Amino acid sequence: MSREFVMGLDLGTTSVKAVIFNLNGNVITETEKMISSNYPQQGWVEQDPVEIEQFAVQAVRDAMEAANVKKEELVTISFSSAMHSLICIDENGEPLSQAMIWADGRSSEQAEKLKENNGFEVYSKTGLPNHPMSPLSKLLWMKEVEFEPYLKAKYFLSIKEYVLQKWFDQRVIDYSMAAATGLFNAKTFQWDDEILTLAGIEKEQLSKIVPPTEVLTGIKQEVAEKMGISNEMPIVIGSADGQLANLGIGAILPGEVAITAGTSGAIRQFAKGFRISEKQETFSYAFTEDYSIIGGPTNNGGIALQWLKELLNYQGSHDEFTAEATAVAPGAEGLLFHPYINGERAPLWNQQARGNFFGMSITHKKEHFVRAVLEGITFNLYQIGQALENLAGEPEKLFVNGGLSRSSLWIQMLADVFGKEVYVSESHHSAAWAAAWVGLIGIGRADSFEEIKKNIPMGEPVKPNMEDHKIYAAIYKKYEMLSQDIAKYF
Repeated sequence: MSREFVMGLDLGTTSVKAVIFNLNGNVITETEKMISSNYPQQGWVEQDPVEIEQFAVQAVRDAMEAANVKKEELVTISFSSAMHSLICIDENGEPLSQAMIWADGRSSEQAEKLKENNGFEVYSKTGLPNHPMSPLSKLLWMKEVEFEPYLKAKYFLSIKEYVLQKWFDQRVIDYSMAAATGLFNAKTFQWDDEILTLAGIEKEQLSKIVPPTEVLTGIKQEVAEKMGISNEMPIVIGSADGQLANLGIGAILPGEVAITAGTSGAIRQFAKGFRISEKQETFSYAFTEDYSIIGGPTNNGGIALQWLKELLNYQGSHDEFTAEATAVAPGAEGLLFHPYINGERAPLWNQQARGNFFGMSITHKKEHFVRAVLEGITFNLYQIGQALENLAGEPEKLFVNGGLSRSSLWIQMLADVFGKEVYVSESHHSAAWAAAWVGLIGIGRADSFEEIKKNIPMGEPVKPNMEDHKIYAAIYKKYEMLSQDIAKYF
């Protein structure tokens, strides 16, 4: 019997990963190429699209070689991608600018103006809160400052579109990546003419919008040869990393909420149709024609813990540092932390937001600060979760992935704050496996998104301590009131 494999190719913020799986979801091999970010000015964050495309080719080739997979044994490659990147492209498909990534904050002023003038109208069409991460805000900045690459651009693409265009000479974008631009009307599934006029661009400058299961064939021969794959193999466009993180961890059905807690974080849930928050606290991005993903991203996950570790010049390991918090009871003896050290997306959507310790006392020691930071990260996710609950109902189960999910202390804290069981996948490749699964659906080798649940290795759930949940519920009320008060001063 011949061997068969599938690959998820993940174009992330910090790296390009190629992960080869067997058809049951077991990882065969993983290769990773680290992406460098450039900071030409305060608040600007750029990456080199040419380098990323080359890394994607190299990652595929290295994975094929490392796993000793023959080209005829790989049935498909499918994509996961970070959202909100923007590149100005010339008529020959070459970049005129670097890729401005989601973390680029240069359009803060334009995002604020948009929010004040017709912010809710745009949000109610697109489901994307007004924020500098949005390609719409980036385009408004380009238009206002007469950014030369913008004035010369024939096309505007994300990193994933750029890679696909280099490989296939086609400009295509899946629903989720289109939704993440702020230019996509979630009610019509088309580019929105009024918003395009606002951004000063035309439909022809954007890609054709297709489902995540769209199959592309006829990859350029020279690209296929460099990667060690067949140029006849179908490649599937896939989706954005947020949707795929949910799918790959099995948070698909009503009441199933996924939390990603890495350097940054997010809390998300699949929902039927398009649902937005009156307070503009959450996003709603299309996944398929029927389902969207709703939720909110935070800029401040593990980065806040890493910041504290460096600030205190702690010489032990990350795990040892986190374990300091076990010496302190829930609530860190009155010390509260609002983790907005990196600006904030949900729930504030304010890049000028700043972190805050409240209730410091002479008796507080290092372990109190570690506990307060972990609790602050968790309360922030819970606050976003409250907005999500208003749209989609109370969660029944939490599914968690990302770096913080490896901390048993934090997983228990999460269960206690939410008062819900927490499930942790045994695989750290949720988005890549989901991308591969979308690929299998695209080529007719899997029947449904829900079926992936049978192919996800999951540990036993962590149950909440309901006594600690009561303590946290009281502390959270104070946290929420303070967050609303301090938000006025940013």
